[in-house]
Amino acid sequence: MDKQEYGEKYQEHLMRQYELYVEMADRVTQRRERSNRFYSILLTGLLALVSAVAKIADWQISDYLPVVILLAVGVAGLGICVLWFINVKSYRLLNSGKFRVIHQLEQQLPFPCYQREWEFLRPESGRKQYMQLTRIEQWIPFVLALPYCGLIGLCIFILLTT
Repeated sequence: MDKQEYGEKYQEHLMRQYELYVEMADRVTQRRERSNRFYSILLTGLLALVSAVAKIADWQISDYLPVVILLAVGVAGLGICVLWFINVKSYRLLNSGKFRVIHQLEQQLPFPCYQREWEFLRPESGRKQYMQLTRIEQWIPFVLALPYCGLIGLCIFILLTT
């Protein structure tokens, strides 16, 4: 809707809508950070628990039950890593959409702050200096999946060799 159709409060309402939308985008980022913290604590805690239980129980390699339990933990941990990766990708797409809308809103404002920020961070010519946080975040689930893959591999090796 253009300014004439909307009326005299168009610019005031547009600015308020812009402020609210930027705040919503920030809240999505905060939720993403809490989600990442949850997954990392869950996965590292699960590994710590496995280590502590293995020390306390003094399991023998020939015992099948502990190996099956460790295998289940490994599969569960790997599954959580996959869910985390999907979660990060989903937040990345959501933030991307929100910032596209913000850029469109800024076209009607005196100065497009976020658009200019991106122009500085990702210049068309030359080397890109800025790497988006969500691009880095997507690797964390893979890194934390490695111990779980190792645990699964170890358990399968033990089960096949005993």
